Amino acid sequence: LPDVNVILEVLTQRKHLLEAESCAAQNKLLHEFLKHLLKQKESQLTQLQKEVAVIKKDMDEVEVILKEVSSQRSQFEADSGTDSDIVMSDTVLKQESSDSKEASASEGFNGCQKNLDSAGSSFSLRRKRMHAHFDDFVQCYLSTRARELMFGKSEKGSEGSVSAGAGLDLFRENLVKFSRYNTLRPLATLNYSSDIFNNSTIVSSIEFDKDNELFAIAGVTKRIKVFDYGAVIRDTVDIHYPCIEMVSNSKISCVSWNSYHKGTLASSDYEGTVTVWDATTGQKTKTFQEHEKRCWSVDFNDVDTRLIASGSDDARVKLWSLNLDHSVASLEAKANVCCVKFNPRSSCHLAFGSADHCVHYYDLRNMKEALAIFKGHRKAVSYVKFLNREDIVSASTDSQLKMWNVNSSHCLRSFVGHTNEKNFVGLATDGDYIACGSENNALYVYYKGLTKQLFSFKFDAVRSVLENGRKEDDVNEFVSAVCWRQLSNVVVAANSQGIIKILELV
Repeated sequence: LPDVNVILEVLTQRKHLLEAESCAAQNKLLHEFLKHLLKQKESQLTQLQKEVAVIKKDMDEVEVILKEVSSQRSQFEADSGTDSDIVMSDTVLKQESSDSKEASASEGFNGCQKNLDSAGSSFSLRRKRMHAHFDDFVQCYLSTRARELMFGKSEKGSEGSVSAGAGLDLFRENLVKFSRYNTLRPLATLNYSSDIFNNSTIVSSIEFDKDNELFAIAGVTKRIKVFDYGAVIRDTVDIHYPCIEMVSNSKISCVSWNSYHKGTLASSDYEGTVTVWDATTGQKTKTFQEHEKRCWSVDFNDVDTRLIASGSDDARVKLWSLNLDHSVASLEAKANVCCVKFNPRSSCHLAFGSADHCVHYYDLRNMKEALAIFKGHRKAVSYVKFLNREDIVSASTDSQLKMWNVNSSHCLRSFVGHTNEKNFVGLATDGDYIACGSENNALYVYYKGLTKQLFSFKFDAVRSVLENGRKEDDVNEFVSAVCWRQLSNVVVAANSQGIIKILELV
């Protein structure tokens, strides 16, 4: 019996020890969790405190500006007796003045400042759009103020204060420009084909000439139609006739105007031919036939205006000169080349998009190696355009647009909202706003500073005589080409049924 008691005592002690170890283990785990949670929340609190500090600092800076403007307004009212509401509206939106050089200054939103009521309502609409996209603007604000949020005051010498102000100025610009326009207003409608029985009327390319007076429309009907923009806008009815019409031997994939010779136009086609046209006479002046497969894209160089680039399914980018009968250089890619575009400020820098899902950027003086290869798209890159001399926007059949800087390999921003999985849907930019087509028969407009769309415009479903029995859901139409009329708020878009819309951002 004494031995049993000893064993029971030992077992009891063992039980208490195990219970203590179990309790310690459980509480250690809980303590570890709470420690990490506290660390995380303290880190978030520190970040929030930094953000709040920067926000308060920016608010103080903006309030100083508003006080100065209010003082100027009072002085102005005292001197001229002008209605204060008009002056205030002009003041709140004073950042608009930096864009007064644009031709669109007399069009679209700026027309709203002509009287007191429209100025007030325009500010109200901007505020409404700002709140509708508030979360997007928060991300935009934090990204533009990231330098100060990351380094704080310790990194801010004289240069830091400049960059801090620049960050706020950049966000102000994004806020103002994103909220400037409300919708797209149709100005005119054209038709690429007059044949009501012809189902194959896809418009593949729209381009304005160097003066933004003429625009060319080309596509699978093998015709290039050149219209006078002013005449189309002035026509009281939507029956428009081209100034001139040129007929190709094959379906046309792309057109490009020369920036020096007003009447010179280049086209690429499905047979791999690059053709140079005289748009004043409608005659071919040169034909280049070295591509072995379909040629998707052609582009004139804006600096060296004799130079042409073309990209083809034969995985080659070829360079041509107006002075020569054969290509002057050939750049070998690893996959089909879907698009080519010269840097608008350089005679020797070129970007192209490829079926390898990448955007390639080359200095043509050294064609052995790319200056940069931008990776991020999940499918073929169908378009590349330059926003300015350093920023590129690309489109892909992964339903995304991406923005890149030639000095960095990382994607600056992705734009999502449109649908693009199999077709060429068009891409255009004026430097600030980006327009692209979509496979839901709509045009989408983005602002370069934000990821989500600004707005969209849906084309009406159109059927040929032979398709009248089809239901609405059966119509498989898509926007196939887009072009911006530079230095204006006008964009031209066309769809796979050959309907062309001239639209104004308002």
